[in-house]
Amino acid sequence: MTYLGGHAQYIDASTTRLGAGEAVRDVAKMYERYGHGLGVRILDEIIDYVYGNGIAVVREYAKHAKIPVINMACCTYHPTQGLADLMTLRNEFGPKKRKKYVIMWAYSKGFRGRCSVQEDALIASRFGYDVVLAHPEGFEIDEKIVAASSENAAASGGTFAVSNDLKTALEGADAIFPRNWASKGLLEVGASRFGKEQESELHEKCRHWSLTEQTLELADKRAIVMHVLPVLRGEEATDAVMDGPHSRIYPQADNGLYTKMAVLALTMAGKKKKR
Repeated sequence: MTYLGGHAQYIDASTTRLGAGEAVRDVAKMYERYGHGLGVRILDEIIDYVYGNGIAVVREYAKHAKIPVINMACCTYHPTQGLADLMTLRNEFGPKKRKKYVIMWAYSKGFRGRCSVQEDALIASRFGYDVVLAHPEGFEIDEKIVAASSENAAASGGTFAVSNDLKTALEGADAIFPRNWASKGLLEVGASRFGKEQESELHEKCRHWSLTEQTLELADKRAIVMHVLPVLRGEEATDAVMDGPHSRIYPQADNGLYTKMAVLALTMAGKKKKR
C-alpha cells in the first residue's frame, strides 16, 4: 500500500470488541468510513480450525461494507497467495506449456488449515497445469474444491488428479509445493474437540511424507520447489531442498508483493469513501 502511495492501518481483532458483543456488521460499516478498502484475515487458531467459520466472517464483512473487501486468507481460500504462486509458475514455465504441479501434504509436528493448498488447486487447474493433489488418507480437502478444480482442468486443457501415493505423485513433477494441513476429522469439529494429541498421532504416522533430497529425485531434474512460507524446515522439507538450486521460495515471496499491489490497485484505485 505504501509503494502505491497510500496508507495502511493494521487492526488486530483483540483490540476490538468483536467476540464481546460487537457485531461484524457494525465494524464493517465503521471501517467503510475510515478507508477505501478492507482486508480480512481469519483462520486457524482464531476459529479453532473449524472449517467454514473463517469464510463466513469474510463474507459477512463483504455483505455490509460498501468498500472492496479483500480476503487475505481464511479457512477456505487465500486469493492473493494464489496469484503470487501462479505468477511464479508463469515466470518459470511461460503461459502455454503443460507442466505437472504437485501440491503435496507434508509432515509437521504442528498443523495448519487448507487455504493455500485449496487456492493453488483452484488457480493452477484454471490455467492449464496438470495438477496432482497428493495426501495421505484422512487428509482430504473440501469436496467442492476438488470438483471445481476438476471442472477448471477440463475447461483449461489441463488435468486434475488426487493421489494417496507420494512416490507416484512426484514422478516427473515440474513444480512441487510441500505443505502441511490438518486432518479432515479435526477441521470438521475443531482442534479443541478433536484433540491436538490425536491430530499429532495422525501426522506422526506419515513422517515419510516429506520433501527431501531423496524424494525430490523422483521429480523432473529441472523441477522447482515452491512454498508460501513459513516453511517448517526439517519437517515439511529439508534445508537442503529449500536452500538448494530447485528452490524458488524467495522469488515466489517477491511475486507476492506485486500481485498484492495489483489487487489493491484494481479494487481500490479511484474509489471514494462512502459517506
